[in-house]
Amino acid sequence: MRKITAVSVLQGYRLEIAFDDGVTGMVDLSDLAGKGVFALWRDRHAFESVRIGSSGELVWGDQIDLCPDALYLKATGKRPEDVFVALRHEPSHA
Repeated sequence: MRKITAVSVLQGYRLEIAFDDGVTGMVDLSDLAGKGVFALWRDRHAFESVRIGSSGELVWGDQIDLCPDALYLKATGKRPEDVFVALRHEPSHA
């Protein structure tokens, strides 16, 4: 599991995120803004209140938290099987 080590708020609903393996990337969360629990982000100050939680996730108060692994995939463009070896389907030989 990856952990987020730094986060910066950019224009719109974008964040620059650094991970514990040294990878940095940008994620655009505009597709979530205003929907369901993400209605909180209609207030720009609420979106800008992002912080890193105790497990390396992103949190907004006690209302929203986003998984660092999902954000890692979004920031890097990698597929789950690229990051999580156990998901790779390799042929077995008898």
